Amino acid sequence: MKLDSSRPNCATLAILQTLDWSSKSDIKESAQDFQPNSWVKLLELPNPYSFDEALLLCQVSRDEWLAWIPDHGEAQLHVSQMRW
Repeated sequence: MKLDSSRPNCATLAILQTLDWSSKSDIKESAQDFQPNSWVKLLELPNPYSFDEALLLCQVSRDEWLAWIPDHGEAQLHVSQMRW
C-alpha cells in the first residue's frame, strides 16, 4: 500500500469520512499543538482492526484534521479524539 501525499489542497476533498466519537472534555490539546506529518495516538479506534495511531495530513478547520490511519484509511479527526 502506498500513501499518496501529493495532493495540493487536501482540505477541500469532496468526500470525507467523519468518525463520530463522543468528545472528551478532559482533553486539553489544542489544534495549534498538532503539526502535519506527525503521528498522534487515537483515544478510540475507528474499527477493531485499525492501528491506534494516525498520521496527520493537513488541518481542515480550527479543531479538525485530515489523518491517515493504517488499516483504516483517511478520516477527519477532531482534536478531542487524539493526543500526542
